Amino acid sequence: MNITFVGTGHMGEPMVERLLGSRFPVTLYNRTKSRALPLLEKGALWAETPALGAAWCDVIATMVADDSALENLLVPGGILEALPEGAVHLSFSTISVDYAASLEKRHAAHGHGFVSAPVFGRPDAVREGRLRILCAGKEESVQKVLPILNALGPRVFPLGESPSTANLVKLAGNFMIAATLETLGESFSLTKKAGVDPSLFLEIVNDSLFHSPLYGNYGRIMAEKRYDKAGFTMDLGLKDINLVLKAASDLRVPLPLGGILRDSFLSGLAKGRQPLDWSAVVLSHYERAGLPEES
Repeated sequence: MNITFVGTGHMGEPMVERLLGSRFPVTLYNRTKSRALPLLEKGALWAETPALGAAWCDVIATMVADDSALENLLVPGGILEALPEGAVHLSFSTISVDYAASLEKRHAAHGHGFVSAPVFGRPDAVREGRLRILCAGKEESVQKVLPILNALGPRVFPLGESPSTANLVKLAGNFMIAATLETLGESFSLTKKAGVDPSLFLEIVNDSLFHSPLYGNYGRIMAEKRYDKAGFTMDLGLKDINLVLKAASDLRVPLPLGGILRDSFLSGLAKGRQPLDWSAVVLSHYERAGLPEES
């Protein structure tokens, strides 16, 4: 199976490493070729354009930031026209529900399969083999990409034949992560102002109340002030909150917490924190509590 992988950023790079380690032949495209050089040294091939990478592959996998970045790959002369009939587009990106539904129709019109497979896990989860993968698409297309998904993580959650369902579930999951960050941020600011060290508070709640990898991982990032090592940036967090609010509005489902989360991320971005990890939302809570800024 010939795979072309487009997007070797924070998540794409370790995903390609695992595929290469599983002896899949992988061709790469990334906007910045220098980011892909370590993977080329490990045996990946290079495509000068996304279309050239798509032209001969069985599966083209994409891991890019948003709808716009993905659409730029499909525009006239891009992936959509170059991909051979019968090939599958495997999208790992967190994109909008509406856009995923439109991609399914557009690929079908060109004789392609389309599978949405957004993931839960940060780059370290990919490297350590802990990635969780959502998966939705026509059965024939899903079966074709399943060996790839199994090489990337130990759990693949099937969600039916409509690719957009996987994107909705991913957005709902990210909404819950953002709510966790908000809870930690508010609680840290409250206890910190009373003189309790955030690391101690985290140990107490993670041991006594909510033993969770989310509390453990993100809580440690907050307590240890490691916001500069971003697995997922503040602007991407706001993007996903806006997407889940749009999906909820379309389905007539109230999400009262959504507006609070949106404003918390906006507060951080207004302070120029775009490149920081989205757990840096805690800094806005420190500021509101009158605590010194700790970026």
